[in-house]
Amino acid sequence: ACIRAGFTSVMFDGSKYEKEENIARTKEIVKIAHAVGVSVEGEIGKIGGVEDDIAVDERDAMLTPVPDAIEFYEATGVDALAMSFGTAHGPYKLPPKLDLDRIAAVHQKTGAPLVMHGGSGVPEEDVRKGIELGIRKVNIDTELRQAFLAEVRRQLAERPDELDPRKIFAPAREVLKEHIKEKMRLFGCAGKA
Repeated sequence: ACIRAGFTSVMFDGSKYEKEENIARTKEIVKIAHAVGVSVEGEIGKIGGVEDDIAVDERDAMLTPVPDAIEFYEATGVDALAMSFGTAHGPYKLPPKLDLDRIAAVHQKTGAPLVMHGGSGVPEEDVRKGIELGIRKVNIDTELRQAFLAEVRRQLAERPDELDPRKIFAPAREVLKEHIKEKMRLFGCAGKA
């Protein structure tokens, strides 16, 4: 549906499937997408939901083995690779522990542009280091939503009788815009679009 709608890139998450089925499904998506000039991000390994609720042994078991990531990338032909290296979707109770060696090993062996899912709340130094080691896309949805909604709440508290949503949302959009500019500087992509 996304390809037919004109998107220039898609993300396929087949990580819920066993490795072989994930590879087969992702490979099929890549074939269809590449035929019409659309790039594909694929995912291997389970990226947790709330990292703090995962025991250490469970967390380690969720990390994508380097050979699996390499096999997946080479077998599918994806344009960008998301894998599990210590981040989680959603807000963190404690800062995540990234396996930077895993990132480096996969990037060195494949040259793949790597994707950091669960980038919200990752310490800036870890983000910088990840980018140095091969991360080329950082997902920060939770962080952006939190910044926007915090300003909406602040505006509502300061102006509880305001009836025009535009007057509540306009300052929130400005906060969001500044937050995005800050992240673009951190990611090293400011002025490159």
